[in-house]
Amino acid sequence: QVQLVESGGGLVQPGGSLKLSCAASGLNLDAYDIGWFRQVPGKEREGVSCMPSTDWITYNSDSVEGRFTVSRDDAKNTVYLHMNSLTPEDTAVYYCATPSSVGRGYCSATGPSPDRYTYWGQGTQVTVSA
Repeated sequence: QVQLVESGGGLVQPGGSLKLSCAASGLNLDAYDIGWFRQVPGKEREGVSCMPSTDWITYNSDSVEGRFTVSRDDAKNTVYLHMNSLTPEDTAVYYCATPSSVGRGYCSATGPSPDRYTYWGQGTQVTVSA
């Protein structure tokens, strides 16, 4: 059974940084494209960042370009979302997700698309406020 568990959310001041973690069980993250998404109440889930299974490059949506980076620790079967220069507009519940198939092709140059991802964590709240 696949399980993804996010952690690391919290309250941070504008301009601050936060690192989210996504620990996996039931699959090896290094074989899958990894996506990070966020959602605010009343809005659709937005893909913000992703990393293909075959390289260590982060692809971001325009809204977080230059501020967010994805990394992976294969020994811990965990991926991270490093968020810098946070603004109140980044306030949301953040989710990690993987597709159901191994290999690449689920991470585009403009970030991940939610409808292509199958396994989801429960989410972690990030609040950016003074």
